[in-house]
Formats: sequence, structure tokens, C-alpha cells
Amino acid sequence: MLMRRPSRAGGFTIIELMLTVTVLGIVLMIGLPNLSAWLQNTQIRNSAEAMVSGLQLARAEALRRNRQVHFYIVDSLEAACGVATTGGNWVVSMVDPSGKCHEAPSDTVDPFIIQKRSGQEGTPNAAVTASASSIIYNGLGNTTGTLQLSISNPTGGACQTAAGPMRCLQVNVTSSGSVRMCDPAVADATDPRKC
Repeated sequence: MLMRRPSRAGGFTIIELMLTVTVLGIVLMIGLPNLSAWLQNTQIRNSAEAMVSGLQLARAEALRRNRQVHFYIVDSLEAACGVATTGGNWVVSMVDPSGKCHEAPSDTVDPFIIQKRSGQEGTPNAAVTASASSIIYNGLGNTTGTLQLSISNPTGGACQTAAGPMRCLQVNVTSSGSVRMCDPAVADATDPRKC
């Protein structure tokens, strides 16, 4: 009579599980600092891209409406808001939104807000410093001046230009209305990311 040998049950041994957990722990210890810096740098990029988007929207609306459209940096989106040169909040409107940033977008209600964005939307640690609190696009898509926005992340550390870990960015608006995002840490004159 033939006897069958009992088959081994499927699964992992305790040694295999301990080895897997140990390797996973080592990988996390090595990768976690890099992941944190990457997340902080992503907030800088998201904030810069949101500023570029708002500026491009203001220009497009000025062209579409054939009239002046303003891009304002504001200290908050509350009823007591005011224009500022710091902060990540912005409003695209037809007139100064001071004290009315809480209003919903409207073509009939003063300050005729077209769109607004809170700096806390995905970029709570990003800090924006501007050369001016607003810029005005005319019906031809040109501006009344220039604007420079510097985006950093003090929570993550200093910018790379000061040997820090953060990849700070800059957004420049020329008098012709063009908007460009660049990296102040890039020194190579042939690199298109150079400011």
C-alpha cells in the first residue's frame, strides 16, 4: 500500500517575515529623508505652477474681454483681505478685491472676481515673495510693468543657491505679458531653466 507524504502548508516562515521586515526598515531609513525633501520641493513647484496658471489666466481673460484684468496677491481669501507682497493666495479680478476676497466669482458683483486660489491648496509650506502686490494686463495682453515672484519653502530648509536642500523657483512676468518659471540655482547660461 502506498502512503502519501503530507504536503507542506503554504505561507512564509517566521525567518522569512523577519528578513522582509528588516530589509523594508533599512530601505525606509535610507529613503525617508529623500522622500521628505522631495515632498517639500513638490510644494514649491506646485505653488509656482499655480502662480503661472493664475497669471496666464489673467492674460487670457484680458485678451478675451479686451479690457484690463488684474492679478493680485492677497494675504487671505477672507472678507478682511488685503493686497500683499507675500503669501500664496491670489485673485484674478477686474478691480482691487481688498475686503471682498470672500466673494464668489462673478461678472456682475464688485470686485468682479474671475478666479481665486488659496495658498493652502496643496502647498501649505510654500512661501511666495513678490516684487509687487499686483500686475495689470491690458486688452492686448501686455502689462503695465514687470513682476517677479520668488517661491521658497522655509519649512524644508534654505534654497540650493545657499547650499540648502530646497529647489526654490522664480516666476517672472515681462512688460510684454509673457510668464516664465525659472530656477535661480542654475548657473549654466545655456540651460533654459536659468533665470
